[in-house]
Amino acid sequence: LPGDKNSPGGWAFDPFGFADDPVVTEELKVKEIKNGRVAMVAWAGFFAQGALTKQGPIQNLEAFLADPEHNNILANLYKLTLQRVTDLSARA
Repeated sequence: LPGDKNSPGGWAFDPFGFADDPVVTEELKVKEIKNGRVAMVAWAGFFAQGALTKQGPIQNLEAFLADPEHNNILANLYKLTLQRVTDLSARA
C-alpha cells in the first residue's frame, strides 16, 4: 500500500536519490521485497540447521571446514534417520 510504514519507500528507502525515475523506484521496491523474502528463507535454514545438529551456524561451519566429507547435510540426515530407526527398534 502506498504510504504504508512497512513497505519500501519514503525518504529512508532512497536517501541518496539514486532512483529519481518512478519506474526504477518501483523496480527497486520489488527487489527489496524479494531480498527480504530470501532473507526469511535463509533464517529458516539457520533454524532448521540448529534444530537438526543442536549447534550454532559458526560451530557447523567450523565442523564442515574441518571435515567436509562427514559434516554435511546428507551425513546429518543419515544420523537423524539412523537415530529414529534405533528408537523405533528399542520400542518394539
